[in-house]
Amino acid sequence: MMTSTRLLRRRRFLPLFVTQMLNAFNDNLYKTAMVLFVVFSIYNSEEAEGAFSAAASALFILPFFLLSALAGQLADMRDKAAIIRVVKLGEIVLMAIGAAGLLLAWHGVAVGTFAIPLMLAALLLTGVQSTFVGPIKYALLPQHLRRDEVLAGTGLVEAGTYIAILGGTILAGWLPVQWAAAAILLIAVTGYASSRFIPPAPPIGPVERIDWNVWRSSRQLVARTMHDPQIFYAIIAISFFWTIGAVLVILFPPLVKNVIGAGKEVASLFLVIFSVGVAIGSVSANALLKGTVSARIAPMSVLVMGVFVLLFHVVCALWTEPLGDLLTVGGFARMPLAVPLLLTLLGIAVAGGMFVVPLYAFLTTRVAPATAARTIAANNIVNSGAMVAGSLVSWALTALSVTSTDQLLLAAAMCLYSAWLAHRLHRVERRAALQPAGGAAVSSGQATG
Repeated sequence: MMTSTRLLRRRRFLPLFVTQMLNAFNDNLYKTAMVLFVVFSIYNSEEAEGAFSAAASALFILPFFLLSALAGQLADMRDKAAIIRVVKLGEIVLMAIGAAGLLLAWHGVAVGTFAIPLMLAALLLTGVQSTFVGPIKYALLPQHLRRDEVLAGTGLVEAGTYIAILGGTILAGWLPVQWAAAAILLIAVTGYASSRFIPPAPPIGPVERIDWNVWRSSRQLVARTMHDPQIFYAIIAISFFWTIGAVLVILFPPLVKNVIGAGKEVASLFLVIFSVGVAIGSVSANALLKGTVSARIAPMSVLVMGVFVLLFHVVCALWTEPLGDLLTVGGFARMPLAVPLLLTLLGIAVAGGMFVVPLYAFLTTRVAPATAARTIAANNIVNSGAMVAGSLVSWALTALSVTSTDQLLLAAAMCLYSAWLAHRLHRVERRAALQPAGGAAVSSGQATG
């Protein structure tokens, strides 16, 4: 805890921490405000609502699959702080596009033909800017922090990200859509201002030629990265975690409306509980591991997550939808199964945070700092491909009239496979620890100030 508190007072960490928090806050404020407005105010069928929610998730994730290799190359071959500033400047433009779409939909102007496509286009661009920020925020940590600070820094970044998701989600559920349009522009400007204070982070290794062919560079990057068994299993395990998370987030809005019988404020509450839980799990992982980067708690964490998903499914199946208007937060809280439902959801998220944070720290410390951004980029490519696949599966199941409640069983099954992957990773980790010290490409990182 002392390490975490100290880092928050250092310029080598605080501006990056604030910038990535504002980035996550704005992404989720915009995405959630858009999805909730369309699901609860425009569409009126579970199939259309589920399809839109899945499409929005897939569009946001798609750039990670297509552009992560390029993002990783740029992060390793150029000054990372400078790239963040350029990306944050672009965010101001894309949020202006998103705000225009929200306002047009609010006024009922060309909703289906222009406003919704404009909002989805802005969401796609939001995914693009997050693609370029993603490798940098993790690759900067081993470059600016000491080795004994990396796990604490990773935990703070993850916790900060989910606290930001929490704030953005709360605002999206309660803020009128016209005010959300103004807020995303203001936050984009603030995020650019904070990025100006991030210390320089020039390339560490030799500057290589950038391959601008995204298909070839993506394929080659993944192939070069995945030959290390530790990195391979860490990336695959993280990918399945985010696929589970993507399926759950897709299901929340239609599930709340059509199964729970509640309004968008309750859907926002679900996303808030999920974000708080992951933040708690992120910090708890560092405490349990006592600052040691290891995958040893990952298998049990994701198994516990799967148990909570099953319990969540059971509570949803037992839920009796009320007659009449959609429930407010107060009406939902008075329902007999409301507390068990929220507790199982919190359990899913806490266990998930404890699973994924050590694996991210694992990635950034098992490779040389000169290639850290490209390792994270390779991870993002595989993650996003799995998440898009999960979104498409959820979309297809919705089209086949599989209910949101029954789709939760898919997420539970994926937890079992993730636990097996995490177990394999821990076995490989233990074998590597028994090898002579010179065999692993682990760097101590650099620290300034």
